[in-house]
Amino acid sequence: MIDLHTHTFFSDGVLLPAELARRAQVKGYRAIALTDHADPSNLDFIINRAVKLASEVNPHFSIKIVPGVELTHVPPALFGPLTIKARELGASVVVAHGETPVEPVATGTNLAAIEAGVDILAHPGLITPEETDLAKNKGVLLEITARKGHSLTNGHVARLASSHGAGMVLNTDAHAPSDLIDLEFARTVALGAGLNEKDFEAMRENALNLLTRMGQAPDTT
Repeated sequence: MIDLHTHTFFSDGVLLPAELARRAQVKGYRAIALTDHADPSNLDFIINRAVKLASEVNPHFSIKIVPGVELTHVPPALFGPLTIKARELGASVVVAHGETPVEPVATGTNLAAIEAGVDILAHPGLITPEETDLAKNKGVLLEITARKGHSLTNGHVARLASSHGAGMVLNTDAHAPSDLIDLEFARTVALGAGLNEKDFEAMRENALNLLTRMGQAPDTT
């Protein structure tokens, strides 16, 4: 299991980063990205915390801790510069908080995030065919989520991504220990979204390929 979207108590999660990683390791995870919520006010703080933890704890854990960030409720016009800055600060995975139907995310966020070239568009809600095509062309992965509420539009995202050839990835958006899942439950989430076993394996491969490109591939031993 590789999970590229999680939260600690540095944003709205409930666990220390090390405890979240430890619990994920016991659950059987190979890698976990720490992607706490950020906007211009705390971007440097969030990423620095994740980078520091990864550098100090990774040598002692079998799970790979990956520093990242989730750009959340930022004005669409800021996605370009914030994505660049996040990578300069050391974020290996840049997630965008997409237009979920259960939060008042600004219209145009999905498009702006895709145009900015984020790595993952999280819970993109009722993403349009045009945005899906652009995600495919830009190499932005569309998230199938295990998170309650956000998962309401998983089927829509899965159908459009499949028909337009856009890449997908399955994440938990974990905020608490109970949000962490095992591989079999992840498979259930994928099948519940109308995907098949081949799609599920492709999502797992997409997650691994992203980490590999970023020099963050987990140990295979």
